[in-house]
Amino acid sequence: MNYWLLKSEPDEFSIDDLKKNKTTHWDGVRNYQARNMMRDQMKKGDLAFFYHSNTDVPGIVGVMKVVREGYPDHTAFDPDDKHYDPKSDPDKPRWFMVDLRYMRKFKKTIPLAVLREFAGKELADMALLRKGNRLSVMPVSKTQWDFITTLSD
Repeated sequence: MNYWLLKSEPDEFSIDDLKKNKTTHWDGVRNYQARNMMRDQMKKGDLAFFYHSNTDVPGIVGVMKVVREGYPDHTAFDPDDKHYDPKSDPDKPRWFMVDLRYMRKFKKTIPLAVLREFAGKELADMALLRKGNRLSVMPVSKTQWDFITTLSD
């Protein structure tokens, strides 16, 4: 099993939206490195942290599970969608997405500031905490996953 962290802006899609929908496709990823992880590495049964970005208190807010592996992101083909990419072709898709299922919401957000307190220790080498990392999809090690999960309790 692999572990992930996926970022979303809560005014666009939040953990509460996922809880209400139960399952959703994670669309709109328009970075090749993040796309490759979704397309090639995310597997059914993998777990992911749901991270709220671009908010007053950015941080990890819950857990979701991959229920469908990477497949073409149909929003890239729709000229009326904000994620439309005129260079993406249904016969040779450029962008991919996965389906995720809500697992649980944490009682409190685990703020980025708290995660940074452990950057030189338990969360050393965590992609989220590297300077300049702006990816919306990133791997999390089992050790990092286990530690962060203890912070949620």
